[in-house]
Amino acid sequence: MKPTLTSLTPRRGSATIAIDLLVCLSRARSGLGLGSRSRNQENAGRAPSPWGEGRGEGGQSGRPFNSRPALIPLFLTALLISLAVGCATQITSTPAPAVQADGKPLPFAKDIADFEASDRTNPPPRGAILFIGSSSIRLWKTLAQDFPDHSVINRGFGGSQIADSVRYADRIVFPYKPKQIVMYAGGNDLNARKTPEQVFADYQAFVKKVHAKLPRTPIAYISSAPNPARWAQVDQVRKLNRYIADYTKTDKRLTYIDTFTHMLGADGQPLPDIYVTDRLHMNAKGYELWKGIVGPALKP
Repeated sequence: MKPTLTSLTPRRGSATIAIDLLVCLSRARSGLGLGSRSRNQENAGRAPSPWGEGRGEGGQSGRPFNSRPALIPLFLTALLISLAVGCATQITSTPAPAVQADGKPLPFAKDIADFEASDRTNPPPRGAILFIGSSSIRLWKTLAQDFPDHSVINRGFGGSQIADSVRYADRIVFPYKPKQIVMYAGGNDLNARKTPEQVFADYQAFVKKVHAKLPRTPIAYISSAPNPARWAQVDQVRKLNRYIADYTKTDKRLTYIDTFTHMLGADGQPLPDIYVTDRLHMNAKGYELWKGIVGPALKP
């Protein structure tokens, strides 16, 4: 969450706060008897020194040692700090509004808020493997059962694009400090008429953002799938997969998991029995197929 500054109700400007501080200081000084005294009042009744005012023989001070004048500035400094804390407007940290510039809610704001609420009541373990992305991740209900030797976190949110994972990384990636991130996303991006080049750029942005904060965290990308419902986009899917597969060769922290070819039959068409009726999302058999392909890519 991005911290924002909020003041006590009603809101007060800086000038008002400054005046309040001066009033507090004035009252405190008056109450403590720290008003200034003139030098004539201070020296009243003191015999004049032949070496000049306030000087003794040999240039030494003729005034008896008194630590009070030296302590007053320190005391006033401490007083100022304490009064500033007590009199100034309070500063609190609150979530940044989940709205866009036009006032509309950010995409998936509720999904992210729900994740955060769950994290507060049931904190996920640190150092787990984080699965993130679109609905194929969200619907992987057997994720923990499929990988019992790994601690996993599912943060898939249906309909999301890679850019959404970039936007919310501060809230659903970094707090978990994952030992590995596994992403499946990109199909919704292409379906939203983004080009493979744009989607690939979004993936690069995700990698860059993650590695700026978690430089040692490996990232695995599950290839965009050949869904029958979007078969008309298969050439774009292949192009996107090729971009990301080539990109992973440039960084040892990146892995490309090829599920695409395993989801095709001998005729080069999508396997018909691994999808639910919408021909977009996988059934249990489809996830069983993914389990055997994704599992070997998971870090121990």
